[in-house]
Amino acid sequence: MKTAVPNSFWQFDTTYWYDKLNSSPNGLPQNLAEQVSLQAGHNIKKESVFSKDFFLLTGQFKSPLMLLLIGAVILSAFLGDTSDVFIILFIVLSTGLLSFFQERNAGRIVDKLQSLIALKCSVIRDGMVQDIFSSTIVPGDIIILKAGDMLPADCLIIEANELHTNEASLTGESYPTAKEIGVLDENTEIAKRTNSLWEGTSIVSGTAKALVINTGSNTIFGTITKNANTTVETKFEKGIKDFGFFLMKITLVLSLFILIVNLLYHKNVIESALFALALAVGMAPELLPAITTIAMSAGAQRMLSKKVIVKKLTSIQNLGEVNLLCTDKTGTITEGTIKVVGTVDSLGNECEFVKEIGYWNATFETGYSNPMDDALKELIIDSKITPIKTGEIPYDFIRKRLSIAIITKNDTLLISKGAFNQIISICSTMRLPNGNIENLEQHKAEIEKNFEQYGINGLRAIGICYKNIEASIITKEDETAMVFAGFILLEDPIKEGITEAIEKLKKLQVNLKIISGDNKNVSKSTALKIGIKNPVIITGQELYKISPEALKQLVKKTHIFAEVEPQQKERIIQALRKTYTVAYMGDGINDVSAINVADVGISVENAVDVAREAADFVLMEKDLTVIIDGIKEGRKTFANTLKYIFINTGSTFGNMFSVAIASLLLPFLPMLPKQILLTNFITDFPYLTIASDNVDPEQLRKPGKWNLKFIRNYMIIFGIHSSIFDVITFLILFYILKVKESAFQTAWFIESILTELFILFIIRTHKNFFKSKPGKYLFILSVLGLLITIALPYIPFADKIGLSPLPLFNLVLMLLIVATYIITADLLKVWFFKKYRN
Repeated sequence: MKTAVPNSFWQFDTTYWYDKLNSSPNGLPQNLAEQVSLQAGHNIKKESVFSKDFFLLTGQFKSPLMLLLIGAVILSAFLGDTSDVFIILFIVLSTGLLSFFQERNAGRIVDKLQSLIALKCSVIRDGMVQDIFSSTIVPGDIIILKAGDMLPADCLIIEANELHTNEASLTGESYPTAKEIGVLDENTEIAKRTNSLWEGTSIVSGTAKALVINTGSNTIFGTITKNANTTVETKFEKGIKDFGFFLMKITLVLSLFILIVNLLYHKNVIESALFALALAVGMAPELLPAITTIAMSAGAQRMLSKKVIVKKLTSIQNLGEVNLLCTDKTGTITEGTIKVVGTVDSLGNECEFVKEIGYWNATFETGYSNPMDDALKELIIDSKITPIKTGEIPYDFIRKRLSIAIITKNDTLLISKGAFNQIISICSTMRLPNGNIENLEQHKAEIEKNFEQYGINGLRAIGICYKNIEASIITKEDETAMVFAGFILLEDPIKEGITEAIEKLKKLQVNLKIISGDNKNVSKSTALKIGIKNPVIITGQELYKISPEALKQLVKKTHIFAEVEPQQKERIIQALRKTYTVAYMGDGINDVSAINVADVGISVENAVDVAREAADFVLMEKDLTVIIDGIKEGRKTFANTLKYIFINTGSTFGNMFSVAIASLLLPFLPMLPKQILLTNFITDFPYLTIASDNVDPEQLRKPGKWNLKFIRNYMIIFGIHSSIFDVITFLILFYILKVKESAFQTAWFIESILTELFILFIIRTHKNFFKSKPGKYLFILSVLGLLITIALPYIPFADKIGLSPLPLFNLVLMLLIVATYIITADLLKVWFFKKYRN
C-alpha cells in the first residue's frame, strides 16, 4: 500500500534536493536555517500561553451540570428572584478559579518535565557539526545518524554504512530494514523505499548522513498522528474514569429523586431545581480525573527532586504498584566505569599487540558511545605508527562484533572485536606469543578454558582478531578466515552500597532480577558479590529450549538471566508479568522491546534516543537508590490519589442519601443551593493540598493496587456511617429541638462541613488519626476552614447566605455529634483497613 506524502522525494537524487532546498554537502547556512524555521514554524502550531490558559479556565465551567446550574440561576434572576444570583455565581466562579490555578500549575510542571528530556540530534550547518533539539530541524538540514538514534524527520540518504532501521511503527515489519543510497521509482511502496528514512523510526545498526526533506505535519508520521489518537489509557486512568461515571450516575439518579420529592411536597419549583443542581455539582465526582492529575503532577515534581524525570504522568501509579525490578548489572549493580585490566594473547600472556589493535579498533569506531570503547581509548600504547582508517562495519546484535579497516606503515588490517563466541567462530588461525601463526583447532580447547576461567574470576573477556586485506572497501563477507589475537579483559567493580540498596528494595517488597548479555560465569561472580547465595541462573541458550508454560514457573525462581539475546528480554518480561508488576530499566537499543512490554519502562538520561523515547521514567543518575526513591514517591502519589477517591466516594454516597431522606422528612430544603456550593468551596481548599500530604511509612512498604471492589466496600460502609449521623442530626434538630428553617440549615451546614473536614484527617491514615502527622498546608487550611465555618453564622451578612446565629446549646450539640462521628469513624476506619487491606 502506497502512503501519500507531500512529495515523492525518493525519485530524485541529492543534487536535485540540494538545489530545491538551498542546501549543500556542508548543510544549510545557520542564518538560512533560522529563516526557514521562522517561516515554517517547524510545521507545528504552538498554542499561546494566553489561549492555553483561556481554554483551561473556560473548561472549568463547561460540564453539563455546571452549565445547567448557571442557566437556572440566571433564569431565576429573570423571574425576579435576584437575591441569590450574585452569591451563587461568586461561589461558582471562585471554585472554578481554584481548580484552574491548580491545573495550570500541574500543566506547567508537565511542560517542564518534557523540556528536560527533549531529544537532540547532530546536524551539519555551515560545514560544522552541532547538536540541536530535534524539534528545530528544518528541510535542507543534513543530519548525522548512528545506532539508537530516533529519526526526527523524513530524509533522503546521502551516505550509509551497513545501515539498518526499525520501521515497525510504519510498516508493521519487525525485522530491521536495510538502507542504502539510490534513486527509486515514484510508485515504490513504503516498505521498499530503501533510500529514505522516516520520522518516528530508529536506527538499529550502522551509520548514515541524510538530507532532511519533510518535517512536522508534512512527514508520513505527522500525517498519521493528525488522524489518530495515540493516547493509551492506563488501568488506573480507566478505573478512575469508570468509577467516576458510576458515581455520577448515583448522583444524578438521587438528585432527580430529590427534585421530584421536593416538587411533590409543593416546594418552590425554581428553588427545588437549584437545590438539586447545586447538590449534583457539589457532590458529583466529575473533577476526579483533574484532581488526580494535580496529585500526580505534584508527585512528578517531588520525583524530579529525587533525580527521576516523569515522562508519562499517568505511569506514576504504575510505579507505585511495582513489586519486581529487572535491570542489567552495568551501572546499576556495578559502577558502570569499565576498566581494562589486561590485554592478553590466546594463551593468557600480556600482549602489546593485542593492546595496540584493541586501541585502534576503539579509537576509529564511530557508532554509539559505549563504556568499553571509552576505556580502550584511554590505553597508552607504545607505537610510532599513525594508522589511517579506510572502513568500518558497525556493531550489531546479530554479529555481536565491530570491525575496522586501517592502513599501517606496512599492511592493511581488518580488526574485529566482540563477544568471544562470535569472534572465535570467524577465526581459522591464531597468533602465538612469538608472533607466529598456527592453526586454531589444536589450541581451541585451551582458549575456551581460559575464557571460562576469566568469567569465573569476574572478568568480562572480549575476543579480538585480525587479518591482512588488500581491498580498501570492507563488507561483512570479509569477516572470515581471521587470526585470533587474544582477549581484552574488562572489569566493572561492584557499586559501593549496593547490598544495602538491594535490602531497601526487599523492605519495599520489591524483588530484583538481573537480565544481562554477559556470560553465566561473570554473572554468577556478580551475584555472589552482592550477597545472592546459590544464585539460580538461566542462559539465553537454555531459554530457547523452555516452553512458555515452564518459563512462567522458572522465572520466579531465577535470580539472573545471562547471555540473553535482545529479543529474549521481551519474552522474559512477558513471563514475569504473569506473576509480578514489572519495572524494567535499560539504556541500549537491545533494551527497547523490554522497556515497551514492561508495566513500567525506565531509562537513563544518557541512554540512546530510542530507549529514552520508549521509557515512562528517565533517571538523571543510573543508580538503584534513585529507583528506590522513585518507587517511594510513586507509592506516595498513589496513596494520596486514593485519599481523594475515598473522601469523594464516602461523602458523596453518604450525603446524597442523607439529603434524599431529609427531603422525605422535612417541609423545607435541608440546605439552600448557595449553602451547598459554599460547603463545596470551603472544603475544596484543604482537599487540594492532599497532593502534598504526608504518607505513613507503613503505606509505603507495600505496592499500591487499584481495587474497585475495595473502594466500593469503603463507599457503602462509610456512606452508611455518614448517613446515620446526618439522620440523627435531622431528628434532633427538627423533632426534639423543633428549630425553624434557617436554624436547621445553619446547624446542618456546620455539621456537614466539619464532618467533611475531619473525615479527611481520619481517612488519610490507616491507623488512629492522632498517631499520624498530616501535611502542613492540609492542617493549616483545614483549621482555617473550621474557624470560618463556625464564624459564618455570626458575621453581619450571614442572612445573605441563609445562615443565622445558633444558640450556644445548639452549637455545642452539633459539636458533640461531630465529635462522636470522629471517634466512631476512626474506629470503623481501623477495623475496615484491617479486614479489607489484603
